[in-house]
Amino acid sequence: MTGPEPRLRAVLNTLSSRPRAMTDSIYRAHANECPYPPVRAVIESVNEAGAAMNRYPDDRCSELVRAIAEDLLVPTAHVAVGPGSTAIVQQLLLATVEHGDEVVFSWPSFERYPTLSAVAGARPVSVPLRGPDQDLRGLAEAVTARTRLIFIGNPNDPTGTSVDRRDLDVFLERVPSDVLVILDEEYQESTDAPSGPDGVRLHLERPNVAVVRSFSHANGLAGLRVGFAIARPAVARAVRRTGLPYAVDVMAQAAALASLRAKAEVSERVLALRRERDRVAGFLRARGWRIPAAGGNFLWLPLGDRSAEFRRACADLGVAVHEVHRTGVRVTIREVEANNLVLFVASRFSAA
Repeated sequence: MTGPEPRLRAVLNTLSSRPRAMTDSIYRAHANECPYPPVRAVIESVNEAGAAMNRYPDDRCSELVRAIAEDLLVPTAHVAVGPGSTAIVQQLLLATVEHGDEVVFSWPSFERYPTLSAVAGARPVSVPLRGPDQDLRGLAEAVTARTRLIFIGNPNDPTGTSVDRRDLDVFLERVPSDVLVILDEEYQESTDAPSGPDGVRLHLERPNVAVVRSFSHANGLAGLRVGFAIARPAVARAVRRTGLPYAVDVMAQAAALASLRAKAEVSERVLALRRERDRVAGFLRARGWRIPAAGGNFLWLPLGDRSAEFRRACADLGVAVHEVHRTGVRVTIREVEANNLVLFVASRFSAA
């Protein structure tokens, strides 16, 4: 049978495809994963939950919602759980934007903001960073009558910088109350910025603020996909309504619960990762590299036009790193061996 091919959405032709999997790399420093496996209690809970995989999971994630609410001291009505923070971002977009509305974010930032905004029918509006930092004044000035959503990475991926609490307060005073501001705190456990905002507390003060967090990084559950939003009840309810049914499977729910209950052990691993991050950053700074204050489980190397060369040099040693075209390289903190290979490559480059 011949004839026209199925008609697909034209916007898909403007979107970048997923990068090629780095299957030939020994170390995955291009993906912001935890280098440690889940704690033993999590593995045991997953093994036990697997026996129930013939049944649909709790669609409301009731037990996990209660545990998150207790951990963060918020009402359960403020918690919405989904299959990863990226899915939560998409659900927030589906809950807020109509065709032609605008979504504002810094750039470079999380690479899925423009893609998911366009797929939702919105017009992505990117505001350039000021050095490694987000330009909150520029973000506020980009708001128009069509703006429905603003994303603020805290810390920002890929540069790792956090916003200042006082600067954020000034920014929020300038944003209309009917524009939803998302604090993307996916790497919140790894940040130690003393002047950074507490998004969870802030959403209690401002109805148009919501927070996105993840179990992927500090908790080491990237392969199971669990994330959540903290928002006022109307927004949290909208996030739940735009999600797929049964999206968070039984093993993911069990793992997230067990990880919350093993918080002390998880915190110890986060501290170890921070120490390793600071060791790597200190090595580079001592040799003249301008490394921004890091708030995530990664470092930003502002290499500019040399970014691709650096990425290739790391790949030759079996380390995959994330290149932002002609801007810089994001290096996830991995095992000591992987980090030392990156430092070896960096020692062959003049300081950036």
